Amino acid sequence: MRGVEHRGLAAAEGPIVVAERRESVGYGELVAVYGRDGARRLGRVVEVGDKAMAIQLFSDNAGLSLDEARVECLGKPLELRVGEGLLGRVFDGLGRPADGYPEILSSEKRDVNGRPLNPSARIYPRDFIQTGVSAIDGMNTLIRGQKLPIFSGNGLPHNRLAAQIVRQAKILRKAAGADGREAAGLDGGVPQAGAQDGAGAGGAGDAGSEPFAVVFAGMGIKHDVARFFIDSFERSGVLSRVVCFLSLADAPSIERLVTPRSALTAAEYLAYELGMHVLVVMTDMTNYCEALREVSAARGEVPSRKGYPGYLYSDLASLYERAGRIEGSPGSITQIPILSMPNDDISHPIPDLTGYITEGQIVLERELFQKGVYPPVAGLPSLSRLMKDGIGEGMTREDHRDLASQLFASYARVRSVRNLAAIIGEEELSPLDKKYLRFGERFEAEFLAQGEFEDRSVAQTLDLGWRLLSRLPREELLRLPPELIAKYLPAEEAAARRACADGGGSGTRAGPAGPGGGGED
Repeated sequence: MRGVEHRGLAAAEGPIVVAERRESVGYGELVAVYGRDGARRLGRVVEVGDKAMAIQLFSDNAGLSLDEARVECLGKPLELRVGEGLLGRVFDGLGRPADGYPEILSSEKRDVNGRPLNPSARIYPRDFIQTGVSAIDGMNTLIRGQKLPIFSGNGLPHNRLAAQIVRQAKILRKAAGADGREAAGLDGGVPQAGAQDGAGAGGAGDAGSEPFAVVFAGMGIKHDVARFFIDSFERSGVLSRVVCFLSLADAPSIERLVTPRSALTAAEYLAYELGMHVLVVMTDMTNYCEALREVSAARGEVPSRKGYPGYLYSDLASLYERAGRIEGSPGSITQIPILSMPNDDISHPIPDLTGYITEGQIVLERELFQKGVYPPVAGLPSLSRLMKDGIGEGMTREDHRDLASQLFASYARVRSVRNLAAIIGEEELSPLDKKYLRFGERFEAEFLAQGEFEDRSVAQTLDLGWRLLSRLPREELLRLPPELIAKYLPAEEAAARRACADGGGSGTRAGPAGPGGGGED
């Protein structure tokens, strides 16, 4: 009962303390624990037995005495105060102000665990989001309402890529022609000023369009990573539309378990109550899972793969499934979780289970990064399961689906030829295999690689893909219908011939679309 304190703890081990069970206490209920110093430590009930209850503290247990500690059951779950005042604020993992300002002026509170959502109320995501990154727009498209994680590794530029997506994301206009050259912002209110100087923002678009917001959740990240994202939002002109929840590396690890739930609660309020289009960036999900493993070990639970709890899948699903769109609300939640794969192992339980829940993944490859390719998006392991429903005539361009399929097939042949060349030597390859090797080099240097502030339209991306395929014999383009080859390939072949004549075969800036080159990196 709230206001009634009970003295004494039965046990304390790490973040878990055990107290005598109180009447009508429930799972997930918020609890306050006081030590001899009078400091108030918040926690939640994680297990209820016949005579005892286990409490997970959101801080360490230093200063707690088993005999003198006092426990108060607050009779409610952990809640976040919500309102329009969330925008432009910085909070800690528990939703407490961390920017020196007081609590927002609002009487509304939401349970951080979210509300049950009727699956039949979900709207299938179909709106193509143009990120300006060819490796994503051309072959692994992002759809509004989708959850598309970034699988990365230590030292790889996942933060830069996420910031670039936030800065450049746009929704194509409904009135766009079949060539896909007209685009509007992600229904924001800040007009794009130009890509080369980094103006505009993720969710930024034509003035007067639908409102947008960015929710950023940092779990166990260093101060310089948090500072990088905040500075990026400020340069983009959207800092006033960003809500930050930061549980930094020096904060209690248990706080990381609440951070994404607080962030998603804020996102749900902004999307479903205020009708905003919300982009949620969560980093690093690996730190979240490590905290979950720490709590599981402290509770003495039977471990599963690599020591993680057996409920890791369902716990991650409770976060990822809070993305999407629902009937009766114009808003949407699009998730970009970032996780660093231990030892670059994509079969590790964290990326493995995440891939089962989410609708694809963007995989960053260390080999490409060592070649100087930015962004080092792996061509073959990356995929977007919703891509087929957000591209094509009337959405991007009629040739998008077939062109992406051909690029995948051709690049897969490149990887096979490289493996063969490593065994028998490049000089023993057939003339066709050597053409595939040159195609692979140009594909990585021109299609995958681009500048950090280079914003390519989907039309430029598709034209660049055609130009690269024009280097291969036509009989190798088995996944492209003849009518599309007749419509798009001749112009690219002529451009390729001009490039060979003008630049000795390099052709890095040839073609009507004008993209290409390795970018600023």
